[in-house]
Amino acid sequence: MAKKGNGKQKRGQGKAQSLLRQNLKIDEPSRIQITQALQNFRASNDQVYTFEANLSKSERALVHQLSLKMGMKSKSSGKSKNRRVSVFKTKMKVDTDSGLDSLPHFSFSGEAQETLGDLFTHYPPGYGDSWEQMVGYYNYRTDKPKQIRDDTFKRPSISSADIRKKFEAYINKKNRDPHLMKINTIRSKLPIAAYEDAIISAVKSNQVVLVCGETGCGKTTQVPQFILDDMWGKGEACKIVCTQPRRISAISVSERIASERGEIIGGHIGYKDEIHERDRYSDFMMAIIRDMLPSYPHLRLILMSATVDAQRFSQYFGGCPIIVVPGFTHPVRTFYLEDVLSIVKSNKDNHLGNTKSNKDNHLNNDDHEFSVEDKLCLDEAIDLAWSNDDWDPLLELISSKGSPEIFDYQHSLTGFTPLMVFAGKGRVGDLCMLLSIGADCQLRARDERTALDIAEQENQLEAAEILKNHMGNASSNSKEGETLLDKYLARVNPEIVDVVLIEQLIRKICTESESGGILVFLPGWDEINKTRDKLLQSPFFSDSKFSIICLHSMIPSTEQKKVFLRPSPGCRKIVLSTNIAETAVTIDDIVYVIDTGRMKEKSYDPYCNVSTLQSSWVSKASAKQREGRAGRCQPGICYHLYSSVRAASLPDFQVPEIKRMPIEELCLQVTDIFWQLALQYFAEQ
Repeated sequence: MAKKGNGKQKRGQGKAQSLLRQNLKIDEPSRIQITQALQNFRASNDQVYTFEANLSKSERALVHQLSLKMGMKSKSSGKSKNRRVSVFKTKMKVDTDSGLDSLPHFSFSGEAQETLGDLFTHYPPGYGDSWEQMVGYYNYRTDKPKQIRDDTFKRPSISSADIRKKFEAYINKKNRDPHLMKINTIRSKLPIAAYEDAIISAVKSNQVVLVCGETGCGKTTQVPQFILDDMWGKGEACKIVCTQPRRISAISVSERIASERGEIIGGHIGYKDEIHERDRYSDFMMAIIRDMLPSYPHLRLILMSATVDAQRFSQYFGGCPIIVVPGFTHPVRTFYLEDVLSIVKSNKDNHLGNTKSNKDNHLNNDDHEFSVEDKLCLDEAIDLAWSNDDWDPLLELISSKGSPEIFDYQHSLTGFTPLMVFAGKGRVGDLCMLLSIGADCQLRARDERTALDIAEQENQLEAAEILKNHMGNASSNSKEGETLLDKYLARVNPEIVDVVLIEQLIRKICTESESGGILVFLPGWDEINKTRDKLLQSPFFSDSKFSIICLHSMIPSTEQKKVFLRPSPGCRKIVLSTNIAETAVTIDDIVYVIDTGRMKEKSYDPYCNVSTLQSSWVSKASAKQREGRAGRCQPGICYHLYSSVRAASLPDFQVPEIKRMPIEELCLQVTDIFWQLALQYFAEQ
């Protein structure tokens, strides 16, 4: 009987694996709709969900495939046109009684029990080295734990006079050292520099401040220095603890700040202890800090992000102030899977021309570097044109500057471009003028609308017709792309990273351009290895003209730092990375970004009682961050290896891990830490 059962189980597992590997001929909208229906059902309290009878055979097969992946059961019933598929939630039954009697039993002698009792009294079960760091080691001479304290959060013991001396020395060095003088000139041009007084004032008046700064505004490196300079200027000691999502971020940011202050790591600036990207522990820590703040009025919490849901966090912390800082990234052209398939198929140089010219213009004309004042003027001009029909400031800026950066400048808050404003207001003459000199009509505002969308919604029919005619060639290319997309999805599962397509795209980029680093976002180590092997198998990438660098948290810090080094002349850098390169890491020679749209995400299946690390789709916020990596230091291109339809269906933000994991596990860990701290407290008494 056991053999038959095992055979049946193996056949079932084989059938399941075969089902998961199937490539189903389903269009992208239908695939997305079915996936969302199953996700909504899984999040509900319902136990059964039945699809309508209008699903095709392939669509029913997709339901079976996705249900299996999500840990649910599915079954088809009915015949012909009435055939339906139903999905059931299955909760694993755990028999806590059966089998206990058959488990081996053993007992300890009295002497062993006494020894173990003494051991557990002095060394409670904990986390090895971390426990030793918290409580210390036992001293048998004194029968008291010897405490090893961590002074990370301890206020520095330094007098006001010494602080003023340090600050004066820093100011003198900053004003005399040519290197620091050059750095300070660059710092003064960062968008965040104009908000220094506002940030300092907000921090003085509020325990929690939220700085919502766009990528490239300088928030990560400058805000800690603003606070330190303010405190030192008053002769007051302070300690600023900054967290970063990854080790490489912590190291690179610390080194950058130390360099800007003319110091080396280990003095006033350093780094310690990796804090991983937002997970259940950091979410829980936020809750603890929120409750602690009333008891520690001197404590300040500053939250900074380019992708955070600002209003939600502000409400969580009792309506804390939000400081919005505009950022600056160079123009980034965006392509989706349907475009990429056309690009790879074509034998022509059909997509890099505009980027080359933009890059050349930027490199040969220093006037295109926007100052904070320039950005504020552009924002105000766009506001006046849109809200008050006051066109003179905007037209004057366009005519005086006359560069692609001006034509395609996007408002810091709305993302509106001059072209969008002209289209929405029906300024046909100005619209044609911008189109004739190369304004990009494919750019999207923050609400995802293009200039054509705005013209149609504002009932500007003539402007909409002009934009449609201008986009005629692009439209025909789009239809070709949709056809290629349907054929591609019929043979390739979009949930799986296609390393063949990545290799073809990288080869295309390298063939059509002579320089510019390439950054590829992949979900995990397996995909990084597969992509690297695929590239190295090709004779095209096997010589010294290419430097292939892998970036992953498992790689030692010394190896991770190689990603910041510029390759030798004639050599192109190709970086294969997880989302480790998504934030707080600037690789200044990256021009091209390839985004697979996938990431590894921890989740918990309550029906199978299993925690898993699965590849999932990124959020819109993450996709935007990945795009921005191509435009940090020069105009660039981002290739999303998923369709535009898929892009529109992505969630705005990732679901916090604390909502994806069993709360019981976190509660037990917190309880364990509580008892460790309690033991430490009693040991000190």
